[in-house]
Amino acid sequence: MARSGLAGAARVARWADAALGPGGDSATADGKATLSEATAERAARDLGLTPAQVRADWDTARLAGLVEVHGDSARPGWRLRAWNRDDSAVLRGWVALFDAWSLACPEPEEHEPAAVAEVVSAMPQVLSFLQLSAGPVPVEQLLDLLEQRVTELRTARCEIPYGPQPEPTAEPEPTDAPLAPLLDWALRALASVGALTYGDGQATLTPLGSWAVWVKLEQICVAAQSPAGNIEQGAEDMLRGCAQLRPNAARAEYRAWLAARTVGSAVTELLDAARGEDALLRGLAFEALRVVGAPAEPDVRAVLDEPTLRPYALLWLAEHDGADPEDAHEVLTRQEATWLWVDTAAAVADHGEAPLLVRHLESAVQPTVPMLLDEVRAVGHPRTVQVLVALAAAHPDPALAKAVRRAAFQVHTGGS
Repeated sequence: MARSGLAGAARVARWADAALGPGGDSATADGKATLSEATAERAARDLGLTPAQVRADWDTARLAGLVEVHGDSARPGWRLRAWNRDDSAVLRGWVALFDAWSLACPEPEEHEPAAVAEVVSAMPQVLSFLQLSAGPVPVEQLLDLLEQRVTELRTARCEIPYGPQPEPTAEPEPTDAPLAPLLDWALRALASVGALTYGDGQATLTPLGSWAVWVKLEQICVAAQSPAGNIEQGAEDMLRGCAQLRPNAARAEYRAWLAARTVGSAVTELLDAARGEDALLRGLAFEALRVVGAPAEPDVRAVLDEPTLRPYALLWLAEHDGADPEDAHEVLTRQEATWLWVDTAAAVADHGEAPLLVRHLESAVQPTVPMLLDEVRAVGHPRTVQVLVALAAAHPDPALAKAVRRAAFQVHTGGS
């Protein structure tokens, strides 16, 4: 059902991949995500559609993550690349479209943005009621539920005016008048993405819509079962809370934390945490991104130009593409591997024990300690001096410790 619902979007996305990629025509003249008139007409001719159909399928493809626009070019999203071999990618694409239902149809212009936002915030409860009903529900009943939920939202914000209030009129103005057209808009938008059917004064969830609501409820339940209680923390504090957990327990905590957030905001938070000075958080952030999986790929790929994150991102992408974690390091250059060795050593020095730092020597790609020290001095990691000093203090071999201290002094003074 998800495949059939997204078939038109997938077709336009494949066309865009061939016609609008690097070296091809521009998607737009101004670099925006909407198609230019010329591009829409060309796609319509090539695909046997009308320009309006092309635009609608293009918008669906963007919302479902089947196509990504970068400047004036378009490229396939990871879901399109996995379309033929991975049903979960298709379902994730449809769920992304479901999440973006409020963008699928233009909202009523005559209503205040605040009122529209209230209805969008209240619709999850309406959808949950539709799922529990397991059949057609009259629109009047849904409107009553929507009014109750919007009233709850307003009460929670304490929208009660201060000062003397006017006496109520004999016939108060009905409160359902403003919400009825907004409910109509919301139901039409949800119907347009295939989440429900809407007509004859009633609405019914489709099997796909019922599944999506169930998935959202399950995510809430997962989030409520956070073993370490870090759900409400920001990414940095959450990662610190997971630092002492065993790998399986940490992954469970990552899943609970992620379930309480949208993928985009969670990935942004994790990458921001990885950019900090704490190397331990950098490594843990990418472990959490492994739990996110394929939806994080565009953002991880986008940080390849950041020297601090590049080695971690390269390893993440290699594993995502199917490389064995034990062999993934082969994608790193010698310099990148050395930088990562220093960064990991910094995490061990800050948060681990001395014997662990000594054992970390065995993970270096250099076959001898002198070669390692030479390349560590050259790699320019900002924590090099502290790492070498900590290693010299921890190593039981006096001769090797002396050589490491000498290397630390040379880095500190800029000598060779």
